[in-house]
Amino acid sequence: MTTSITTNSIALNKNSAKPVIEIKNLYKSFSSNAVLIDFNFSLYPGENVVVLGKSGSGKSVLIKCIIGLMKPDKGSISVLDNEVPQLTSSQLDKLRVKVGFLFQSNALYDSMTVRENLEFPLRRHWFKTSQSEEDTLIIEALSNVGLTNTVDMMPAELSGGMRKRIALARTLILKPEIILYDEPTTGLDPITGKEISNLMNDIKKKYKTSSIIISHDINCVKIVADRIVMLIDGKCYAEGTLDELKNSIDSKVKQFFE
Repeated sequence: MTTSITTNSIALNKNSAKPVIEIKNLYKSFSSNAVLIDFNFSLYPGENVVVLGKSGSGKSVLIKCIIGLMKPDKGSISVLDNEVPQLTSSQLDKLRVKVGFLFQSNALYDSMTVRENLEFPLRRHWFKTSQSEEDTLIIEALSNVGLTNTVDMMPAELSGGMRKRIALARTLILKPEIILYDEPTTGLDPITGKEISNLMNDIKKKYKTSSIIISHDINCVKIVADRIVMLIDGKCYAEGTLDELKNSIDSKVKQFFE
């Protein structure tokens, strides 16, 4: 049974806006291993929602289903009024322009410069941009993450935190309405992790993005979360603010904050 903790601010958001992502009765298994079991969730405009769960609980599987990289066994995934499991490849490409994905590993191309890494999504999608337009978008994206001086550098020349910022710049270059962050601070030292978390908040304020952040880094959660969803036993087990969940008497929830 889901423990639903709803603050007045969350209730107001739910009552005043249509979800940008709505998931109903989602199931996903791998052979006999059930990962998502009747999972239900909504993301509203302007929210940063953290999905918190143990390693192997299905957090990354969830966002891969949302973006169409995996097909669910059953259930509904609506993203910006598009039913994702029913979309064709070309329809998914158009939707992905509006949904940025920050990979846990950054997924930068080692053989490409920073500029070439940022050009890649512009040239992969269905719309066309001129070289002048690409140059403007690249400098803007790098400016957003404070790294305009790296444009002609190779990923190997960058620190871990800088690579994360470049990956985020690449995510931003298509001006997405939604951003999906997969463990954005994993492998970073606490100071750099805090910088990336604050940058995520800056991006939300500047571009009015809605985001799902997959994380088990409580320091990141404290900075970025407007609302937290607990993914436990394959379900949306509980939701609420950080303070509300920390004060829960449910042992399955409390273990994440002890």
